Amino acid sequence: MRLRHLLILVLVLSVIGTGFFVFKWQVLGFPLSADRDADTWTVEARVAFSRSTAGPVKASFGLPSEPPGFRIFDEQFISRGYGLALEGEGESRRAVWSLRRARGEQALYYRVTLFRDRTHQPERPVPGFPPVPRLEEPEASALDELVTRVRQESADIATFAAGAIRVAQGTEGAVRLFTGARPDPAAQADLVIKILHSARIPAQVIQALRLADDRRDAELEFWIMVHNGSEWLYFDPREGRRGLPANTLVWSWSGERVLEVEGARSPRVSFSMRYTIEDALRVAEFRAQRDHPRIVDFSLLNLPLQTQSLYSILLLVPLGAFLVVLLRNVVGISTFGTFMPVLVAMAFRETQLLNGIVLFVLIVAAGLSIRFYLERLRLLLVPRLAAVLTVVVLLMALVSIVTHRLGIEVGLSVALFPMVIIAMTIERMSILWEERGPAEAIKEGIGTLVAAAVIYLVMIMPAVRYFLLVFPETLLVVLAAILLLGRYTGYRLTELLRFRALAGGGK
Repeated sequence: MRLRHLLILVLVLSVIGTGFFVFKWQVLGFPLSADRDADTWTVEARVAFSRSTAGPVKASFGLPSEPPGFRIFDEQFISRGYGLALEGEGESRRAVWSLRRARGEQALYYRVTLFRDRTHQPERPVPGFPPVPRLEEPEASALDELVTRVRQESADIATFAAGAIRVAQGTEGAVRLFTGARPDPAAQADLVIKILHSARIPAQVIQALRLADDRRDAELEFWIMVHNGSEWLYFDPREGRRGLPANTLVWSWSGERVLEVEGARSPRVSFSMRYTIEDALRVAEFRAQRDHPRIVDFSLLNLPLQTQSLYSILLLVPLGAFLVVLLRNVVGISTFGTFMPVLVAMAFRETQLLNGIVLFVLIVAAGLSIRFYLERLRLLLVPRLAAVLTVVVLLMALVSIVTHRLGIEVGLSVALFPMVIIAMTIERMSILWEERGPAEAIKEGIGTLVAAAVIYLVMIMPAVRYFLLVFPETLLVVLAAILLLGRYTGYRLTELLRFRALAGGGK
């Protein structure tokens, strides 16, 4: 019954820890290592217009909203002297700049930083069947002729849309009746929509940008969205190609002008863009704050940086304790207690490994000699421990002074050793020395140093510190492993080596 209870507890801890880890990694996008970068784009829109005489000006500019494959990371509005107001929500979101007295050439800037998120595919509302366009003659007859031709050359909605795009690029009279003698992309896209709506197929024009590194003076391009009854399909009206390329940013979900200016002339907008790299962890935090703010509120990453640094060290302690359990219960290395190797390993982080081992051996050896002398005084336990602690502190101070006088600055770091733990180690080592002999005491001392060295080598890995700070829930899995090892009573590896002669069948 107890074993079943333990196994259930281990299973629950493992599932919770692993589940949270997978959710943060796969859903929220928290990177597994600190050196991961996220693909981001910085797009700058330059809104320009002019006014010959001083007077009021109002410029309304459409802003991107929920572009598929991207998420908006940051927005900046640069407009010296202008008042700024954000109007509308979602697809109708616009920035409105206004100025009481504007004169001459004016330029306003909107800069947006986006990071690529291929999983971000916002659902678009399912439209109803559009009404058939009502046209006068001869446009009505021309449109019927085009619809009939496209219907004969198509098999489904996708091929019908591709056929409509192909027909709209033609030069025959029926097409020129809609697009004019010099057809532009806007007129061709409008004709495609008319053909699709005549067949009662839901469709709309959108405007998008083709992203390219260090591209300047880019303009919005018209795209066609067609709903086939189950999903939206994207078509390039210039080539008839289906599908939205990965480097295409949907800026506007309509074919209307993105810039409207009142009180000025020659309004124009141009786009510049640059590919940048952002810290993937920063992007993941932003994404989690936006989609799951509750999780971020209870994240260690939401604490002050000073506290985060403290926890990046404290979170290593359970991992060090697990390594001690592993070395003691599975490998068979004897150590002085469970926490002693962990605390010594943490001191090694400041002294470095070899210097720390030398200082540790020096302090323990000197303290052990004085402890043997105190034994002759027949002191009670508590006064004896207090005396050992005092001696340890004096020895540490002496080592620091002597090494400083000799110019060995590393000796100053001896003050970082856990003096109470060293005093207890000296006490336990002296007792073990008297009860089991010096060999056993030295063996456990060496085992403690070996365990501390192993834990130190794991602790100094930046990837381990990062991983535990970002995914502290994985300590639940470590806890489950500790509980599982707590019931292990089999042979240690050192015991298998010790009795290998018996296992060999007397050869």
